[in-house]
Amino acid sequence: MPGEKRIEDLIARGDTRGAATEAIRSLGPRILGYLHAILRDESDAGEAFSIFAESLWRGLPGFRGECAFRTWAYKLAWNSALRLRDDAYRRRGRRLASTEASRLAEEVRTRSGVRRERQSAALEKLRADLSPEEQSLLVLRIDQELPWEDVAVILSAPGEPIAPAMLRKRFERLKERLARRAREEGLVE
Repeated sequence: MPGEKRIEDLIARGDTRGAATEAIRSLGPRILGYLHAILRDESDAGEAFSIFAESLWRGLPGFRGECAFRTWAYKLAWNSALRLRDDAYRRRGRRLASTEASRLAEEVRTRSGVRRERQSAALEKLRADLSPEEQSLLVLRIDQELPWEDVAVILSAPGEPIAPAMLRKRFERLKERLARRAREEGLVE
């Protein structure tokens, strides 16, 4: 992906500000779509995206390259979604959109909003019953086309790695369950 190559080049040159800007602009629309798919709420997705953008902006100087940059970005997005679900965080109230990362996040959210509105009602009905973890598994593997190893890194909790084989098995069971529900709803024959 050309955007990722440019991000890596900027990081190698020590331009973390430029790399963060490029990352939010080039990966942002897909990350926002991912957050919307797993959180199923425009406002929550926007809030999680702002948290993601701030985390990326602040965390980029510490990026060690232990995984692909895109994988690291999705891990930040997943952690942002988990953080948003934490009641203690929600009680703190809305974040002020005052930083450069927040302004970039708002720019990407605005441009990406039109595409999300076109989602199918039938698909939403099927996805509505899925847990955020199941949503994330589907989006990362199918929509974002990430390899199993990257999905495992993203969904693993600190100190609790998930084996890619275990995710593949969960994915197969989830596909079977969704296919059965789609047949029951008359969406497929």
